[in-house]
Amino acid sequence: MLDLTQDVGALTAAIVDIESVSGNEKVLADAVEETLRRLPHLTVDRSGETVVARTNIGRPERVLIAGHLDTVPLAGNLPSRVEGDLLYGCGTSDMKAGVAVALKLAALLPEPNRDVTYVFYDCEEVEAERNGLTRVSRDHADWLAADFAVLMEPTDGVIEGGCQGTLRAEITTRGKRAHSARSWLGVNAIHAVEPILATLNAYEARRPVVDGLEYHEGLNAVTVHGGVAGNVIPDQAVVTVNYRFAPDLSLAEAESHVRELFDGFEVAFTDGAPAARPGLTHPVAAAFVAAVGGTPRAKLGWTDVARFSALGVPAVNYGPGDPNLAHQQGEYASLSQIRDSEIAMLNWLSPGA
Repeated sequence: MLDLTQDVGALTAAIVDIESVSGNEKVLADAVEETLRRLPHLTVDRSGETVVARTNIGRPERVLIAGHLDTVPLAGNLPSRVEGDLLYGCGTSDMKAGVAVALKLAALLPEPNRDVTYVFYDCEEVEAERNGLTRVSRDHADWLAADFAVLMEPTDGVIEGGCQGTLRAEITTRGKRAHSARSWLGVNAIHAVEPILATLNAYEARRPVVDGLEYHEGLNAVTVHGGVAGNVIPDQAVVTVNYRFAPDLSLAEAESHVRELFDGFEVAFTDGAPAARPGLTHPVAAAFVAAVGGTPRAKLGWTDVARFSALGVPAVNYGPGDPNLAHQQGEYASLSQIRDSEIAMLNWLSPGA
């Protein structure tokens, strides 16, 4: 069980020290569930290693606060350690600091000014089909019903609206095999990727403004495969392209854009996830921005806010921790920033706020 009476920084350290690499969240999920079940104002449910706790006061609005329990594989960075204002350890920034803030809110707010659903889920750092939110949205969608959601992703304490979509496409060139000593008898598929690379080099990324936030798209080659042997003219080559697109495009529109750019080539989409609009126009979101302060910015990566958006729940990213430190061996979070995040969320949800 976790001690929710301790300072949020100490609580973060305690959570970090419970190793929970993706697929191994059970010990931490058990601790979270046991801890929350001891709070009489919460109704607690569980699906696999995802724990959902809700207040049921009958407020006219319900907000959802979510954080994932898992981390990337360890890199010799456990147990946690403190140096000055910094807490080092695997998952400190991404995103056990955010989980600690959410747990403190659950303990400190028996009667929040809005009903609150707390979601602590598994397998965010791995493939989408294993993600706890995917499972819960499929099997228990009612658990995720809300007017507005905050995903406690590390944002350096700044509200980040929506998220970009992402897709990957394999662009294939064909040729004809031949012995390299008689190369004129073949057609080199690797040489044929030149116009693909030229298109990528000449591409000017869009920077559209969506709901007042500027997004910066990107279209890049991420892998190139080709070749048979050191003495064979290759008959096939594949350039894998990753397109990060703004939330004014649907996934289908993004795919159409890529097909148009590489017209005449074989294009096969291997992966894709839709974007999410910022959601800052919702009245509950406006109250959140007023309580937290600062100037919101666009989320330039993909996050699980897109899952909430697909459920019709406007969502933002907000949490302590520098996202640039996520997954690094030397990952850390600022203890003062974790406390500031707790205070901001309390200002938003406390009675009388």
